[in-house]
Amino acid sequence: MHITVKNLLDIENNIKTYLTELNINNYPKIIAVSKTFKIEKILPLIKHGHIDFGENKVQEAVEKWTEVKKSNPEIKLHMIGKLQTNKVKFAVQLFDYIHSVDSEKLAKKIANEQKKINKKIKIFLQVNIGNEDQKSGVKKKDVNELVSYCKEIDLNLIGLMCIPPLDKDPKNYFEEMKELNKSLGFEELSMGMSSDFLTAIKNLSTYVRIGSGIFGQRS
Repeated sequence: MHITVKNLLDIENNIKTYLTELNINNYPKIIAVSKTFKIEKILPLIKHGHIDFGENKVQEAVEKWTEVKKSNPEIKLHMIGKLQTNKVKFAVQLFDYIHSVDSEKLAKKIANEQKKINKKIKIFLQVNIGNEDQKSGVKKKDVNELVSYCKEIDLNLIGLMCIPPLDKDPKNYFEEMKELNKSLGFEELSMGMSSDFLTAIKNLSTYVRIGSGIFGQRS
């Protein structure tokens, strides 16, 4: 068994045990964050049957996944990094989910491009929950306005996403996101990475993004 498959199975078992202890029924989707890793390291997971993968750079994803997706159409690709408007056309063609929408300008560009190819990408709004100057994401006070705009332009908005401050305990931020997501009527919530995914799941995250926990440390 390939090490990446073993790591994935270990994580899945940890999640199942944790959910049983908490008496929570919603099992989250695991996005294997494959950014920077070559396709050779990813193929064992595809052969195992894993379908959700995350990338943060459009150009890298296009080069890596275009042919693989043609031969494995069940794969769902998640754009989890900052998306520049000049890359939206290519992102819309390749990705099934975009987790990082944080402005009306970006939302409008996605809406226009997906209309051209008759596609409905699933969208998460990225919330700057820690109010960090250096981090992308819409401020919490502006979330309602952006949600309304996305609905006006007919984006398939399914939930919120956040990356809490790296130097702080994520618990309070995840709790805040859970309540905000619930108040907006969303059922999907994208939060939690290799170091904190169990805390995120406790707060009803439905998509966790795990890179090093599956693939090992990036060189």
